[in-house]
Amino acid sequence: MKREEKEQIINDLVEQMKVTNHFYLTDISDLNVETTNKLRRVCYDKNVKLQVAKNTLIQKALEKSEGDFSELFGVLKGSSAIMFCETANVPAKLIKEFRKKNPKPLLKGAFVEYSIFLGDNMLDALTKVKSKNELIGDIIGLLQSPAKNVISALQSGGNTLAGVVKTLSERESK
Repeated sequence: MKREEKEQIINDLVEQMKVTNHFYLTDISDLNVETTNKLRRVCYDKNVKLQVAKNTLIQKALEKSEGDFSELFGVLKGSSAIMFCETANVPAKLIKEFRKKNPKPLLKGAFVEYSIFLGDNMLDALTKVKSKNELIGDIIGLLQSPAKNVISALQSGGNTLAGVVKTLSERESK
């Protein structure tokens, strides 16, 4: 591979890291071509970009990117692939689902919401990370609940209040 090709791969990786803000480093070695193609298809369907690259190129891209990714350098051994995504928990769910029928991919590390996760044992935790839209939905639901209760109380109490006022006005007129 020529130096220009390597530089292009590094620049592409850096650009993807800027655009997506979430990426997973995985091990997909030992997967045959058919299984790898199935994984790529699943990734495409879930809007996850899967890219295989040499560890040295990945490390150079991490060094060139904004932020401190030095914790991830230790997991760059063996065969590595990167999963880029818009929603933080999608690759974790994808990996977990894919591994029901296949031994890999294994999670080496991940960068999600400005946090670094290391090791395959973090996969369950990453599946539970909520996306920005999920969190906004939860907050809106929490904010709407008290307002709905107040409106409901006012509407149901309105009939009672009108009845009390009417009764009091009738008492005074007698």
